[in-house]
Amino acid sequence: MLKDRWEDASAYERFMGRWSRALAREFVTKLAVPPAASWLEIGCGTGSLTSAICELGLPASVIACDTAHDFVAYCRDHLHYRQLSVVTVTPGSLPRSTGGFDAVVSSLVLNFLPDPVDSLRQMRDACSPNGCVGACVWDYADGMEFLRVFWDAAAALDPAAATLHEGTRFPLCQPDALRAAFEAAGLQAVSVAPIVVPTDFSDFDDFWGPFIDGPGPAPTYVASLSASNRQHLAESLRAALATDAKSPIQLRAKAWAAKGLRGAA
Repeated sequence: MLKDRWEDASAYERFMGRWSRALAREFVTKLAVPPAASWLEIGCGTGSLTSAICELGLPASVIACDTAHDFVAYCRDHLHYRQLSVVTVTPGSLPRSTGGFDAVVSSLVLNFLPDPVDSLRQMRDACSPNGCVGACVWDYADGMEFLRVFWDAAAALDPAAATLHEGTRFPLCQPDALRAAFEAAGLQAVSVAPIVVPTDFSDFDDFWGPFIDGPGPAPTYVASLSASNRQHLAESLRAALATDAKSPIQLRAKAWAAKGLRGAA
């Protein structure tokens, strides 16, 4: 299987940032963490959730972390909130706070981790008593429409591409599986709810361009293709979307947001 590329923060922002920002704001609202809380964010990426926490969550403090130096540097360059610290971490090693954090959260990260249940346990352990753990993931199998269109077209031209589809790779990204992972990690009062955001593209180039140089599974697959096969895929996608070069493309993206409580000490 191709190894997903994640090293280019600016390219990720072009590919997924505009959608993850809209998702993050809805997610923070659903978490309903009280003001003046201490937050820990796992896998901050380009800072979509980080910004939403700082702007909507009224936090006392936020520590955002990532294992990728490029993403940490991007956040430090672009996010300027007095409550915020952004740090690089090694896998399996989370920042700690005396007494724990009131909220430990992640957005669009959990399914990419080697052991999601163990990661949720670590997030729970970083919580204060009665603190909350929250995570959201795209519904790749059904609700993330622009990626579903992409993989359907790719698999029609190359059947091997079907195994790379995030909907196949990440069964966690469904409500029952996500709830089960939270409960297996020892979290209490687990709730799971959908979040739907529009993914509107100004034209086909706006849709296709980020697949050319972005990070993540789909752009990684595009980068592996020959120039001619890449062109065939682009033509197939244009036909599937029934658009000319300048027509807007209006789709939607659904995610699942989960929340659980650590419980009393």
